[in-house]
Amino acid sequence: MNNFTKAVRFQYPDYIPMHFHINDACWHHYNKEQLWDLMEAHPFLFPSFKRPVSDWMPNYDGNARADKPYTDPMGCVWHTSDNGITGTVLGHPLKDWSAFKTTWNIPDPNTTDGLHHNVDWNALEVDWKNIRESGESFDAGLRHGHTFLQLCDLRGYENLLGDMWDEEPLLYELIDELTEFNLALVKRYIKNGCSSMAYPEDLGMQVGPMLSPDMFRTYIKPAYERIMQPARDAGVPIHMHSDGDIRQLVDDIVDSGVEIINLQDLVNGIDWIADRFKGKTCVELDIDRQRITPYGTPAQIDALIREEVEKISTKAGGLCMIYGLYPGVPVENVKALMDAMEKYAFYHS
Repeated sequence: MNNFTKAVRFQYPDYIPMHFHINDACWHHYNKEQLWDLMEAHPFLFPSFKRPVSDWMPNYDGNARADKPYTDPMGCVWHTSDNGITGTVLGHPLKDWSAFKTTWNIPDPNTTDGLHHNVDWNALEVDWKNIRESGESFDAGLRHGHTFLQLCDLRGYENLLGDMWDEEPLLYELIDELTEFNLALVKRYIKNGCSSMAYPEDLGMQVGPMLSPDMFRTYIKPAYERIMQPARDAGVPIHMHSDGDIRQLVDDIVDSGVEIINLQDLVNGIDWIADRFKGKTCVELDIDRQRITPYGTPAQIDALIREEVEKISTKAGGLCMIYGLYPGVPVENVKALMDAMEKYAFYHS
């Protein structure tokens, strides 16, 4: 059993799992050599890092290419103004319900994952088989925004909430089609032996959720339960991510089968997270990107990470931490974050 699984299942991990993600936009907003120096200086966070050639740049996803609108397999049109930053859907293919029965069709899960066109599943399954045979494991996950946000992208946020309020019959049909699409993807990942299954999408705003708890229970929770069931049946850990304030939805989210809840620290409140989850459900804590890490001091950053580890973790496990670096954070704060994450990973050792 790997260290992450031990942490998730309260089986005394060797250290608190820490993940430091660098968004693709950072590579043209920061000096690349500085970032690479920091990565080399923090081998615990970047154990397999090998310094690229100096002219290296990331290959941006279709929906993260500046000023190049991208139409995904669902027919949603994405726009972004900065390479590497995931865009916003401004073209909603089902803005008018008349398209649902005429020009629009749910894509084929045998050819796409919902975001990328022409996915070569056969090649991926060979890769997954090789990984398993080598004794390693692989994590799988649906695209970010697989259900609620996908409905927003298809209909538009205001239209969708109106549909829910009006109990629009076509909405139930659309949710059924979307759920069957997602379910086919989940079954493929489970069949191929993934070690965890992720269901990421944002449900929260700065204060409160993007839809009422009643609407969540009526329209979204049943879909979650269906697409999470194959993982539950297979005993595969279920990971759920949401940005924003999701305190009013958390009980229903966990009840759907979630074993690892990824949520933002300061938006939901460190004390609230500790009271609700400590010793019961594994938290993958999404470290602040709004207040302390971009605008605080290195000492404040160290204190934040220490406070979160002290309040939420136990020696038996139950805490993982993740930080997503985006442009705008001072380099000295980036270093402070990396230092603190490496130091407090061994808090219970």
